[in-house]
Amino acid sequence: MTFSQAELDYLGTQHIGRLATVSPDGQVQNNPTNFFLDAGTIVIGGGALDGTKKFRNVQQGSTVAFVVDDLATIDPWAPRGIEIRGKAAALTDHEPPLPGLSRAIIRITPTKIVSWGLDGPRSSRTV
Repeated sequence: MTFSQAELDYLGTQHIGRLATVSPDGQVQNNPTNFFLDAGTIVIGGGALDGTKKFRNVQQGSTVAFVVDDLATIDPWAPRGIEIRGKAAALTDHEPPLPGLSRAIIRITPTKIVSWGLDGPRSSRTV
């Protein structure tokens, strides 16, 4: 699954998204986080990411959804965004996306992408 050019352009202007994970006992967690694009995947990093609940949830096989959205304008009302569902991997010895971040990352490979307000009508694609 690949991002459209409009989706790539939009993601390139954003810095924060929300990652939803599920713990083994079924509790949903949804937290704001930074993100980076890397070869068609979403990479999430942090100062001590491997000590977080979201990292442990992914290690334990959680499904994930990642949402980036904003308002292009409020008058007229123009929401836009992208939801990425996919396979996530919790990696512990990876080159950090930025200096100062830990070597732990979460990499999301999209299996479903839903976008709205980016380049016309709502778009949804699934692998």
